[in-house]
Amino acid sequence: MKLQFDANQNYQIQAINAITGIFEGQPLNEANTSFHIDKEDKLKLISGVGNNLILSEEQITENLKTIQSENEISVSESLEGMNFSVEMETGTGKTYVYLRTIYELSKQFGFKKFVIVVPSVAIREGVLKNLQITHDHFQGIYDKTPLNFQVYDSKRVSNLRSFASNNNIEILVINIDSFAKDLNIINRPNDKLTGQRPVEFIQATNPIVIVDEPQNMETEIRKKAIANLNPLCTLRYSATHLNLYNLVYSLNPVKAYDLGLVKQIEVDSVISENSSNQAFIQVEATNATKTRVSAKIKIDTNSDSGVKKKSVTVKVGDDIYNLSNEREIYKEGFLIEEIDASNQCITLSNGSIMYVGDSQGGMSDEIMKFQIRKTIEEHLKKEKRLNPKGIKVLSLFFIDKVSNYRNYDDSGNPLQGKFAKWFEEIYTEFISQPAFSELNKFDIANVHNGYFSADKKGRFKDTSGETQADDDTYKLIMQDKEKLLDIENPLRFIFSHSALREGWDNPNVFQICTLNETKSDIKKRQEIGRGLRLSVNQEGIRSYDRNINRLTVIANEAYEDFAKTLQTEIEEDCGVSFEGRIKNKTERTRINYRKGFEADPKFLEIWERIKHKTTYQVSYNTDDLIKVAGKQIKDLPKIQPPSVRSTKVSLSMTKSGIDTNYVAEKKEVYGLKFPIPDVLGYIQHRTELTRSTILTILKESGKIEEILINPQLFLDLAVSSIRKTLNDLMVEGIKYEKIGTSEYEMRLFDENEIETYLDSLTFEVNDVSKTIYEKYIPLDSNVESQFAKDCETSEQVEFYFKLPFWFKIPTPIGTYNPDWAVVMKDEKKIYFVAETKSTTDKDKLRKEEQQKIQCGERHFEVFDEVNFKHVTKVSELL
Repeated sequence: MKLQFDANQNYQIQAINAITGIFEGQPLNEANTSFHIDKEDKLKLISGVGNNLILSEEQITENLKTIQSENEISVSESLEGMNFSVEMETGTGKTYVYLRTIYELSKQFGFKKFVIVVPSVAIREGVLKNLQITHDHFQGIYDKTPLNFQVYDSKRVSNLRSFASNNNIEILVINIDSFAKDLNIINRPNDKLTGQRPVEFIQATNPIVIVDEPQNMETEIRKKAIANLNPLCTLRYSATHLNLYNLVYSLNPVKAYDLGLVKQIEVDSVISENSSNQAFIQVEATNATKTRVSAKIKIDTNSDSGVKKKSVTVKVGDDIYNLSNEREIYKEGFLIEEIDASNQCITLSNGSIMYVGDSQGGMSDEIMKFQIRKTIEEHLKKEKRLNPKGIKVLSLFFIDKVSNYRNYDDSGNPLQGKFAKWFEEIYTEFISQPAFSELNKFDIANVHNGYFSADKKGRFKDTSGETQADDDTYKLIMQDKEKLLDIENPLRFIFSHSALREGWDNPNVFQICTLNETKSDIKKRQEIGRGLRLSVNQEGIRSYDRNINRLTVIANEAYEDFAKTLQTEIEEDCGVSFEGRIKNKTERTRINYRKGFEADPKFLEIWERIKHKTTYQVSYNTDDLIKVAGKQIKDLPKIQPPSVRSTKVSLSMTKSGIDTNYVAEKKEVYGLKFPIPDVLGYIQHRTELTRSTILTILKESGKIEEILINPQLFLDLAVSSIRKTLNDLMVEGIKYEKIGTSEYEMRLFDENEIETYLDSLTFEVNDVSKTIYEKYIPLDSNVESQFAKDCETSEQVEFYFKLPFWFKIPTPIGTYNPDWAVVMKDEKKIYFVAETKSTTDKDKLRKEEQQKIQCGERHFEVFDEVNFKHVTKVSELL
């Protein structure tokens, strides 16, 4: 199994362009510089190649504002330092984006030195894995551009010499805790480096610093440590920023979900009802101060509206009977006799000793056992459906006590915990059923396993997730990523410690079940983040089918509570609304087509007219291209020259070392002479126009002399102007023709199963004779919902249906899927393909929407008796 990567994902390219756009105008041949640092005796101690920025702060600020405007982000009034933020939802390829950005920054501007700063071992291992699995992919895109990467190792600081001296792309991955303190080895003089501090090798290169999950590095100490790397700029990537410094691109959870870039989320809620017949107690925490010891426990209490669970703080001598408003079940034996904060336990007067995390009564075991049952059932149903498509299904259990899965006797021999016992008991029951017999291929002991940290004897143990003992676990999890995707690998159910959430994800996790005996303080976004990535098949190719990509969360709380908490987190983290987008699994419904619709003459009347596939040719008048593109370039703002800024500081000797104090700064603009690149070749490579046409466009613009002021900035702006003009003219001059006998095949209706969630947009069919659906039509907007309703009730509409997602028309700017096929009867029958939008004013639509609708019009011009219309409602068809 080798994961495949798509180099043409538009949202990822936009995120990459948002960063490269910051440096528009930076000359390729000025982006790196040789350096050396001498000691007083002039002995060269550090020599190598570093990054060099020519652009002025004013030019970068203008570039920033342009990018923010294009990406519909609030435009910054000024530059907040050289920090730039990219917001990308978990599972959408954040690491891929910043690794490819490195290649692009090198290709476009010549930058060579990059440092990736991570907050934890888990993320470090994830970055290393991504560097490995994307290497061949990027080498194919970027003509085998030499690139080296290494992890900073305090035991091998001499490796920093190669980072500083090599003239290839160099990437250093380093944990923030390795350099945040003065006492860190990297910040102290080192004999292996002739007395130099290792950090100086990084500082001298003026690296571009990439911060992964920067919200974990917002303390003053950590921010100062990153600044001490002497970065040319700092690029910050996260789904949950604390501070959005100079935001240039935003793909928030709502956008990612709506675009189908992550799995749909559904919740299978497992809660107890009418279960207050036992003496329920759950120990949540113990606390010790100088004057008192207390514990926080959860109990059942009497209230006016019935029995309610309530958390209360108790001290030695308290009677739970009184605290529960005299619930009879607590009357005997429930005095708090002892609270031992050091061992985190309490002792009751009936002799029971309960530790933090323990509970009794309340059916907690029954709830968790049922969660396992629901997970296995959901897993096997998906496996039966997806295995034939070559998609391996994985389920992930998070637990807070390793002993619940794996225990050990006095001799150190492994024993099954209650979760493992329950799992095998329930799995055996399901896999023995005739419905799942085809999946019964593996020994039960091999279909489940745990990923936990181990002690020196190899025994699993509880850890925080941030200890040295966790390192090997993270490495094992990441190394096994591809193995787990192999459908012949028997492991399908994974048990992991809740502390390891951040360090593990896999694209084929379809179920997440949290088996916590105590309330988890992990955010819902982190919990579901382990399973949001889109799934892959046995060739490593990602699936974008929304009917396949569904993440089921098996939760031990009410669905409404889960959704509310998740929504609140996203609104607080991202300032957006996620309302209505979390779905209840029980409301998922299969969309069935009406039996026999394929033979219905009313359906065939329009299907036979629109089923043929087409290809297109584009033609445009070169003179028009020259005239319009020339004017676009002419109207560009005047190209600004590079400038140099000097910053003056004073040096002072302190006990901690040399300190700097700001004194003054000065900027000077220089009329520098730059070598002129192959202007025509550069633009030709990016537009595929002939050199003679390009030359004529540049002459038409009347701005050729501005190439001398700032060649790279001129070229980048010229390419952008020409591309926009070219797209407009190609769409304007597009012509379609049918491809022989090639057509959209009827079998695709049956092969592409559709499941949806019933919501306010779903249209319930009453008159099945007028459409192809048995009961429901899945819709995406209020406009579509009203259109379907009007089609059904209109006497003039004889037949209608929503064109399936696989009915795609090729265009120069991507495929286009029209909305509706409609047959109307007036004096004669009229056959329509309709595109429904909230407005027919094309100026209020995005440029891409306008152009695709225009292509749709041209496509259907080659079909007899078929009318293509852009409308807001049915009445506008006539």
